[in-house]
Amino acid sequence: MAARSAAARVKGKMAQILLAEDDDSMRDFLAKALTRAGHDVRAVGDGLDALTTLAEERVDILLADVVMPGLDGIELARRAAKEQPGIKVMFITGFAAVALKAREETSRGARVLSKPFHLRELVSQIDVMLSAR
Repeated sequence: MAARSAAARVKGKMAQILLAEDDDSMRDFLAKALTRAGHDVRAVGDGLDALTTLAEERVDILLADVVMPGLDGIELARRAAKEQPGIKVMFITGFAAVALKAREETSRGARVLSKPFHLRELVSQIDVMLSAR
């Protein structure tokens, strides 16, 4: 995985993305779409599994649902920033009030994508985040 990503990163396309989403069908759907867009995706079902992954693997972008059991996306993002300074964060949520809270409580570079969204919008936002490296 690392060798492939290093070569692709030189070309500026592929990112190592950690996707934390508790809804199985949404997680599978997003992981497949991001993989088809050329990214290397590690998908997990909750914030605690995401923390384990962050301790073991370097990632470029954390894509996290805000509302998850156990460890929510906002706290996950805080811990991710400590574990991997410089990590880029995007929240996905179906709750507008939670999205506003996430925006206020996280780093200024974090993005919030409200459900429902189109896959093109997600991929476009990922590309914008990568171009800001």
